[in-house]
Amino acid sequence: MDVNRLWLGMFALFVRHQKVAVDSTVYVAIDRTTWGDINLLMVSFIWRKRGIPLYWQRLETLGNSNLSVQKKALKVALSALCEYKVVVLGDREFCSVDLAGWLGEQSAYFCLRQKKSTHIQLHDEDWIALGELGLTPGTSCFYNQITVTESKGFGPVQVAGKWKRRYNGFAPDEPWFILTNLDSLEAAILAYQKRFSIEEMFRDLKLGGYCLEQSRTQGKRFMTMVLLIAIAYTCATTQGQRRKQNALLRYIAR
Repeated sequence: MDVNRLWLGMFALFVRHQKVAVDSTVYVAIDRTTWGDINLLMVSFIWRKRGIPLYWQRLETLGNSNLSVQKKALKVALSALCEYKVVVLGDREFCSVDLAGWLGEQSAYFCLRQKKSTHIQLHDEDWIALGELGLTPGTSCFYNQITVTESKGFGPVQVAGKWKRRYNGFAPDEPWFILTNLDSLEAAILAYQKRFSIEEMFRDLKLGGYCLEQSRTQGKRFMTMVLLIAIAYTCATTQGQRRKQNALLRYIAR
C-alpha cells in the first residue's frame, strides 16, 4: 500500500470540505523530527493553528535531510495545492538558497530562516553577516532586492529580520533572519510565525496527544500509524478529541 498516495486523496477531500477558496494563500511547513532511530521528514498544511500532515518520509539515516529529499517532499505538497498560492516555511535546516531558488521556479513563496553567519550584499556594498546588522531585542529590519551568500550570489531577494522585544525581563537569545520573496516585513514575519504549528503537531504525534513515541511500531506499520494519526488529526478539532482518539490508536499499534 502506498500510504502517501492514499493519504493525498483523503487530504484533497479535507481541503475541499474546509472550502478553502481557490487562489487563496495557504501555508505549508517543512520540518524534521527524531526519536530513537526514527528520523521523519514531514510537510504539513497549516490550518487553524495546527499542522495537518500532508506528506511524510522516514529517512534512512539520522541527521539533516538533503536538498534532493526536501525537493521531493515539497514537490508532492505543491502538486497537491496547485490551485492555491503556497508559502513554504522552513527553519535553519532548510536555509539553502538552492532550495529558495527552486521554490521560486515552482512559483511558490518562501520564508526560510537563515543562520546569523549568512552573508548579504546591499546594493554593491561590502558583504556583511546577518549577525552583524546590529539588531537588538525589540527591533526589526527589512532589506529589499539584495544578494545573499557570497558563494552563490543568490538574488534579488528579500531578507526580514526581527528580534522579539524583552518581556518580563526575558528576550530570545537571537533574532529571526528570514530569506523570503514576500514583499514586506509584516508579511514575512506573520507567515514565519505559522511554522510553529508543525512543532505543535509533532508534540501531539509523539507525546502530547497520540503517543506515537510509545507505540514502538517499525517499518510499514509505522508509516501506517502516521496515516491513521493524519486521518484522526483532520477530524479532531480540540485537544480533548485528540486524547479520546489516542486510546484507539494505541490499541491499533499493539
